Amino acid sequence: MPNLDPKCFSSDCPSRVLFDQIADKWSMMVLTVLEDGPHRFNGIRRRLEGVTQKALTQCLRRLERNGLISRQVLSLSPVAVQYRITPLGHTLHEPFRALYQWTLANLAEVDAARQLFDASAGGMTPIDASRLKSAA
Repeated sequence: MPNLDPKCFSSDCPSRVLFDQIADKWSMMVLTVLEDGPHRFNGIRRRLEGVTQKALTQCLRRLERNGLISRQVLSLSPVAVQYRITPLGHTLHEPFRALYQWTLANLAEVDAARQLFDASAGGMTPIDASRLKSAA
């Protein structure tokens, strides 16, 4: 793990905004979809089950603004828009792949921890749980 400057945790550090914009689930998924090649909006949307039109539009705009994807207007009838990952966006492929592989490798352990947490009244001790019940 690299030595981090304590300033990187400051609320006004620009890295926090960028990290938030590339590490959210839709951004990671969009960049992964675009690794296959350029796609139009509806093609991306079909691949990302559960994404709303608004969420995908906002995500694509953020990624374009950050230089991770490019948007090309196709002069078809009707006019269409195609998105493509940029060379900068390609640099995120390996870290995302590593994170995905970590997720798959540790999913069972995380699931067991969740079950243990949920079984213990949401992580509360028996004393906390009894206080909660008496306050209700």
